[in-house]
Amino acid sequence: MPHNTGPKKSGDAGPGAQTPEDNARKTVTSLKKLNALHQIIEQTSQASSLESALQSIVTGVRSTLHTDACSVYLSDQAHSHYVLMASEGLNPQSVGKLHLKQSAGLVGWVAQRRAPVNVSNAPAHPRYCHIRNSGEEAYHGFLGVPIIHRQELLGVLVAQQVAQSRFKKSEQVFLSTLATQLAGTLALSLSQAATRDTAPPERPSQYEGGAGAPGIAMGTGVLVFSPLDLDQVPDRILEDSEAEIAALQAAVDAVAADFELLAERLEPGLSAEDRALFRAYALIARSHELFEATVSRIRNGNWAPGALRDSILEHVQLFESMDDPYLRERAHDIRDIGRRLLARLLPGDTPAETDYPLHTILVGDNLSPVDLTAVPAERLAGVISGHGSSLSHLAILARSMEVPAVMGIAADVALSDLDGRNLIVDGYQGRIYLDPGESLQKDFRRVQRQELKLTQDLQNLRDLPAETPDGIRLPLYTNAGLLSDLSHSLARGSEGIGLYRTEFPFMVRDSFPTEDEQYLLYRQVLEAFHPRPVTLRTLDIGGDKALTYFPVQEANPYLGWRGIRISLDNPDIFLTQIRAMLKANAGLGNLRLLLPMISRVEDLDEAIVLINRACHELQDMQENIVLPPLGVMIEVPAAVYQAEELARRVEFLCVGTNDLTQYLLAVDRNNERVARWFDALHPAVIRALIQVTDAARLHGKPVCVCGEAAGDPAVALLLLGLGVESLSLSAGDLPRIKWVIRSFSRQKGKELLSLALNHEQATSIRAMLLQALADAGLGALVHPGNSD
Repeated sequence: MPHNTGPKKSGDAGPGAQTPEDNARKTVTSLKKLNALHQIIEQTSQASSLESALQSIVTGVRSTLHTDACSVYLSDQAHSHYVLMASEGLNPQSVGKLHLKQSAGLVGWVAQRRAPVNVSNAPAHPRYCHIRNSGEEAYHGFLGVPIIHRQELLGVLVAQQVAQSRFKKSEQVFLSTLATQLAGTLALSLSQAATRDTAPPERPSQYEGGAGAPGIAMGTGVLVFSPLDLDQVPDRILEDSEAEIAALQAAVDAVAADFELLAERLEPGLSAEDRALFRAYALIARSHELFEATVSRIRNGNWAPGALRDSILEHVQLFESMDDPYLRERAHDIRDIGRRLLARLLPGDTPAETDYPLHTILVGDNLSPVDLTAVPAERLAGVISGHGSSLSHLAILARSMEVPAVMGIAADVALSDLDGRNLIVDGYQGRIYLDPGESLQKDFRRVQRQELKLTQDLQNLRDLPAETPDGIRLPLYTNAGLLSDLSHSLARGSEGIGLYRTEFPFMVRDSFPTEDEQYLLYRQVLEAFHPRPVTLRTLDIGGDKALTYFPVQEANPYLGWRGIRISLDNPDIFLTQIRAMLKANAGLGNLRLLLPMISRVEDLDEAIVLINRACHELQDMQENIVLPPLGVMIEVPAAVYQAEELARRVEFLCVGTNDLTQYLLAVDRNNERVARWFDALHPAVIRALIQVTDAARLHGKPVCVCGEAAGDPAVALLLLGLGVESLSLSAGDLPRIKWVIRSFSRQKGKELLSLALNHEQATSIRAMLLQALADAGLGALVHPGNSD
């Protein structure tokens, strides 16, 4: 009999088939669980104590899964056991008293496996451990999931049922998801509880963040916060649109004037480039586009604060979506400017002036440069910002002011706990100490004295060449993106500009700059450093760095339309920039061209054709034009594997370690959850650098390394051994790297590189290199306390 292959009728569902009603019921159940998940997380995060947070969890889980019991066991590493800290269904008298050895029972098995355990008959399991008077005798079904935060096991979340059956897969997924979502909140609650319960502490609490600005600071924490939250501003129907627009204009004028006055007030203490930051804030506050977008929303019926809120958040979202970490950090600046505009628009009392003690450690969730400069310079000792990175304007300004800073610490400590407390800020390690004892304070005072001597020693190197003891010159260039960066670079002894990011002037305009406008800018840069070389990178914009007047929306900007790709798709933009650069180089001859985001030789070949075309057109006009040396950025893995082919076509290679490390390791270094996986000393990164330098050497082409890795003394040792011809780094790092170069021979660098290749972990490679620095008397370059 032939098989019936015709379509089934609606009522002919076979055994096990899902009807529309079944699917609908499943969808409703899933939505209910998702809603319950969010409620449990919210209740836990708002709990006033660890105990109430844990009780919210067990109550919520028992209610959602309709299970007979739910419990939380927390790890007590000091005593090598797990403690029952909350339960519904077990004996209430056991809470806080029931202790399990770390290897004991099903709870211990969950912890050991660091994976869920789901069994139908727990008492019959070989790992079962019965504890008298716990009240668990009635339960058979057992489901336990680990609670893990940053690879540290915090505890185990357990559900139990009387029925002799395994928990459903959907219930296991729910419990695992909940444990993952709650891990960070529980870690913070545990640290707060430890701080409260230890008085006085036997040893200071220590918290890890990110290094924002080097140095050691000791003082009193002062928490600052903004009472205005952009997201909390409501919509309101306006009565008089013209009055709202007038109020907006008044707010813009007042805030811009505040920034300009601040720049003038800070003139004696800050460099020109740092004062320019506040003038740039004034320009953003007065932005024509921001103003007009807000006016348009006012005319559409919203009052000025609500209209401004939407305009600011629109700009914030634009910057937050950018791939470039420097530009992404500008979202914080935009948000801060928006809050200051709102403060002028919204009625309310003027906040009381903050009382800053003699040695102030400024603490805030998302501090801005304005917060920093509000503290009298003679009282500001250090900075702790809950969020942000070393690329935020706050960190950049802190480094310029030589104020130690730690960034991105909000996940590990409640900032409110730092207010009024005795603190030590270690800006080298990105670490803070809460309530340090006299012994630790004495150690750090010694470090501060060593810091002072180090600063004096580095200043003495300013006019000396970056030359190894065996006579190898390794020019040290600086990275720049604004005209204001140039004087700072020259003051630190820069031998040229290894990377000038030409996109920054494009970012602050309402339209593409003309050829003449670009010419004037590039001419200033080339003249400022003549005869030193200046490497101008062509426009690196795209989905990750969209211009307001050239928007690009992409699902994955990391792998999107950017760099050379957008230039080649818009040859008129590319040719205009190339002509401006070539004309600016006339009569000077210190220009070097650099092409970004090269991932295939076709793109390079096409770019070379356009560059030659621009040069020939200018030469036909009898301009004094010559073709400058051309290089490519090695910043994607594809370029590493085609380094030989690329080196044949250009005069030099420039390794962008920031992007190359991100792409090789699949790590966004500005994501606080995964930043610890970002390390330029990862063996894969080292091997990629070896492949690039070998390919370049085969064709007699020099290699320059730019990015933050070039400013890391440990990495610099390996780059010396690799035979890299020059480094381009931030001006602030230049003196330290010069000391490394002048202290190690190239042969010693090769020996250290050979040793590094025998290691499989970045941490062991770094430890080996730091020991080499310490043995050479340069441990202070990484941390002054390491010099002994």
